[in-house]
Amino acid sequence: MRSISAVSGLPALVFAALVGTMAMMAFVAVIGPVVRLLGLSEWHAGLSVTAAGVLWMLSARRWGALSDRIGRRRVLLTALAAYALIYIALAVYVDTALQSPPAVWLSVLALVGLRALVGLFYAAVPPTAAALVADEAPPGRRAGAMAKLGTANAVGMVVGPAAAGWIAFQNLSLTLYVAALLPVLALLVIAWRLPATAPAATTATGPRPRLSWRDRRLRLPVLAVFAAMTSVTVAQVTVGFFAIDRLRLPPAEGARMAGLALTAVGVGLIVAQVAVMKLTSVPPRRWIALGALVSAVGFATVALVQLPWQLLASYAVAAFGMGFVFPSFQALAADSVDAHEQGAAAGAVASVQGLGMVIGPMLGTLLYRVTPSAPYLVVGGVLGVLAVVAGLHGRGVR
Repeated sequence: MRSISAVSGLPALVFAALVGTMAMMAFVAVIGPVVRLLGLSEWHAGLSVTAAGVLWMLSARRWGALSDRIGRRRVLLTALAAYALIYIALAVYVDTALQSPPAVWLSVLALVGLRALVGLFYAAVPPTAAALVADEAPPGRRAGAMAKLGTANAVGMVVGPAAAGWIAFQNLSLTLYVAALLPVLALLVIAWRLPATAPAATTATGPRPRLSWRDRRLRLPVLAVFAAMTSVTVAQVTVGFFAIDRLRLPPAEGARMAGLALTAVGVGLIVAQVAVMKLTSVPPRRWIALGALVSAVGFATVALVQLPWQLLASYAVAAFGMGFVFPSFQALAADSVDAHEQGAAAGAVASVQGLGMVIGPMLGTLLYRVTPSAPYLVVGGVLGVLAVVAGLHGRGVR
């Protein structure tokens, strides 16, 4: 039985996941100042982020299925090349616009359109990488390899905004130029270190695989990814407001506390996913049940928070549970389908992840208007249901 270390090109995939996430998060870190300097409204920033999530949702399943037909490496090279070119165009536009601000409508069109295209092409990377791992890692050993990719994403979520903030303090435009170099590096590493393999679908007969969200084999992975991604984005979009309103912090201190909370999230994700990598004998269903339960407790206790350290502790606990869930729903999806369907399955799961990225921010802000505690109580309830479903689903299954 092959170990996860035998997955060809895994270090290259991990590197691509790391720098790809850093580039995505760098934009989120600087969009606020850019919007203000160009005379745009706050909702324009939200629209640009949402547009990327929509195209991610619509395209991820197709990217995964395409990788089944033409090969993982070819899809990764194509998508990363387009991702890099579009990010460079975004950096050039922002640099030019900051020197001589154009009409508001033009800036909105450019920021939303280019960011949406970034989401369109980067949506190919997670499902294709997950499918490649599933091609070579045996069932029961996939969660460890998926956790390596997840850890890279978590590190990128922490390092990306921090590095972007430091560079932006020196030069705002330079931040996006540096971020644009990251997918170029990922492209070069994938081209250099990832071996070419035959398309998985060439070994299968019959029609092309077209897995949908409703496929019975993917019900638990789809439920898990939707609940997890919606919960995470709800927590991301509301933490700044919560710090200001519940902890009575001024806006600048509220932003700082939000940054600290998201850093705690990154640390919790990393620690948990290291555990998943080490404990390879635990099946994905059990990780999902345990992680959802831990995360439900972490999010629900935010409703009781009165002090800054309590907020950080609750977010860290919630993220620790999420660190068990994220690699496990990918591994479970891979274990549930045949070899020629791995890309389609990974794409279906990734598209639901994009749906969570779209719904979460809207749901979080609507619930927050009811009461600051409402988003966290609802998320805790949703994750509690996921824990029960995953626990029952795993009875008698190793």
